[in-house]
Amino acid sequence: MAKEIERKFLVKNDSWRAEAKGLPYSQGYISTTQPGQTVRVRLAGDQGYLTLKGPTEGITRSEFEYVIPLADAKEMLETMCDRPLIEKTRYRLLANHLLWEIDEFSGENAGLIVAEVELETEDQAITKPDWLGKEVSGDPRYYNVNLSRHPYTTWPAKP
Repeated sequence: MAKEIERKFLVKNDSWRAEAKGLPYSQGYISTTQPGQTVRVRLAGDQGYLTLKGPTEGITRSEFEYVIPLADAKEMLETMCDRPLIEKTRYRLLANHLLWEIDEFSGENAGLIVAEVELETEDQAITKPDWLGKEVSGDPRYYNVNLSRHPYTTWPAKP
């Protein structure tokens, strides 16, 4: 079974930008009645993906991701996914021997920048880059599926 183990942090400054390369992402979620499970459709540049995720336990969850035709992904986003869609630019950056993914949100989540790192084990030690702020791994408000339901721009108080 495929497992995703990741930690998530707010980004506190722009010092990461000089070395990062970005790719536009658009993603949406297909409704499911199973608590904690998500079905996501994603466009990453010119590639389509379908991802199924199980409930989170700690910072680990089951994840299955499949490449799908671009036209299929576009049609699913247009006709099957809840609104609003998640719009963001994802940057990848190697820092302290780990690959970080930094998501700069736009649209209804504009103003939010989050960094994620995937780990081999939940207790894997990391050295945090200086541009990382507060850890939000356990805060469900920052799950992309929840950002589609309760966008960052609607939060009454921002961290």
